[in-house]
Amino acid sequence: MDSLNKKGKMTSIFNTTPPKTINDMVMDQMCNNPCCFFCIMKEPDTSLRRSGLATCFKEMSVINRDDQQHVLVLSGLWNIAMAQPDDPEFISLGIFDCMVSLLEKGTNDRSWLLRDQNIYIPYYAAHVIGSYTMNKVEFAEKAVLAGVIPPLMELLRGKISWVEQRVSVRALGHLASYERTFEAVAAYEEELVRLTMNLASTCLDQVYTKFVGVKDDNKRSKYHCDLLTRGVGGLEMENRKAEEWASQLQCWSLYLLNCFACKERSLNLICNQGFLVDLCGMWGGLVNHSSPAGVGLIRILCYSKYGRQNISESKQVLENLCHLSRSSDDWQYMGIDCLLLLLKDIDTRYKVIEIVTMFLIDLVELKSLGDRSNMGENITKTLLLDYKQSKFRIKNSHVLKALQQTWELKVERRKREKTMSVEKIEEKRVLVNLIKQQANHVFWLGDVEEAIKMYNEALDTCPLKLRKERMVLYSNRAQCYLLLRDPDAAIRDSTRALCLSNPTNAHGKSLWRRSQAYDMKGLAKESLMDCIMFINSVTTTTTNKRVKIPYYAARMISKQMEATWLFVNAQSKFTRSDDDYEISSNEDDHQLECDEMTRQMMMMMMEKKSIASGEHLLDI
Repeated sequence: MDSLNKKGKMTSIFNTTPPKTINDMVMDQMCNNPCCFFCIMKEPDTSLRRSGLATCFKEMSVINRDDQQHVLVLSGLWNIAMAQPDDPEFISLGIFDCMVSLLEKGTNDRSWLLRDQNIYIPYYAAHVIGSYTMNKVEFAEKAVLAGVIPPLMELLRGKISWVEQRVSVRALGHLASYERTFEAVAAYEEELVRLTMNLASTCLDQVYTKFVGVKDDNKRSKYHCDLLTRGVGGLEMENRKAEEWASQLQCWSLYLLNCFACKERSLNLICNQGFLVDLCGMWGGLVNHSSPAGVGLIRILCYSKYGRQNISESKQVLENLCHLSRSSDDWQYMGIDCLLLLLKDIDTRYKVIEIVTMFLIDLVELKSLGDRSNMGENITKTLLLDYKQSKFRIKNSHVLKALQQTWELKVERRKREKTMSVEKIEEKRVLVNLIKQQANHVFWLGDVEEAIKMYNEALDTCPLKLRKERMVLYSNRAQCYLLLRDPDAAIRDSTRALCLSNPTNAHGKSLWRRSQAYDMKGLAKESLMDCIMFINSVTTTTTNKRVKIPYYAARMISKQMEATWLFVNAQSKFTRSDDDYEISSNEDDHQLECDEMTRQMMMMMMEKKSIASGEHLLDI
């Protein structure tokens, strides 16, 4: 369908009013057409209405006249399917046969597709199929019997455009998720998996070059604009919805691949090293935060021996999982799960241990993460598995030292402190507080290295049960490392402080310090997540009515949102290309988009909350 956007004579096809909503159509006056869908829907007699709808669906499948009404009916059916996906009435009356017929017309008869508003029909037809197969396996079975898979595959192959690919991969994902319909989808297994992998890897570039990056309104596909915004809104809304749809296209593609990976099917294709690296960059983004995206598929692969073997051979994938495990991302637990699965497999343990140990040791004092308890204990047991034997198999002295420190902290020290009396603990608390105050004083005098030594002494003295005191000490030491421009040490200490906080990842100053440290290392996504969590932590503790975001936090969010923008890689590719000057030349437009996204994100986080201004270097 690319040619539709380039030939002037085709433009009139798209310069039509957007399809009406179901509410508009139901309010229309009665007409004289005995097969009018909207008139039939108003029929009070149930048997007459059902008979009329069955006839309507059959006539839509075979009659080519009155194509304009087809679009209106499909738009209405789309609204109904979205609102009532579990209603069996239309299913029993042959709606799937009707949708199949319309899809086949759209993919096989180009002259029909370009007539009137028929260009909208394949999108709506595939969307209706996807909505009705979303929740009920019996609906999915009827869809398969009606023959929905072949025309959906045509859309997935890119027969029309990325907009239709989005709804086709959604529908195929639903069909593949049921045991009773999986094999019908798997009949196309190799082709489908290859197509879907390619779609997941390239869809952002595709949406950017064919839509978002096209700044001239007249060169954008008109029917895409109408579908995205339902005919309401300008360029800004179109771009916002296109970003949302592109993210959904990628995440729904990954969901379809998950259906095969869960059954350990086509792992030889999915575990391609290049694709595994691509998965690390697929995170859903702020526009699709409910999907685990790439890490969700990586975790599924880690449950299979073949998947673990391939993941263990990619340093880039391992490092991404490690960064995720030490983040405030909602999917942090998935990163930890993947690393533990790799460590528990004897065939991959010693391939990954020298990389992952240096990250996981910072999480050994983690109590809970969401609804998961004893996370730190599980991490400790996995790290120290065959500890004495592993010392002879690990060559890296830093890793050996880290494991030794973990053993000392979680085994030897815990054993020593187990019998410590309450009076002794209180005595230690007083001493630790004294050392901390001296360290704070030295810090303010400018001797940061000496302050670190004193915080070390305080941590060695502080009993493990005094979690809050240990949290503050780690956090203050992280601030020292920040001033010394040592981001790795700052990340380690702030992560340990966040593990000790209650609830986990709730200590605002540690979040802000780690956000800065991640920024130093160029880890924009991790920095952004921590900064957002920092602002949220402040909003929940303030009682002021006036909302005021600290300038330094607003600046960090703005910077990292631009760096993590869904289309940032696509834009950079075409910025470097002399052939795409029009797409890449308007830097101001992109900056305005990022500024608007930043403003909206801040407003969302600030809702009826207040933020105290000012930045404090150390905890008291």
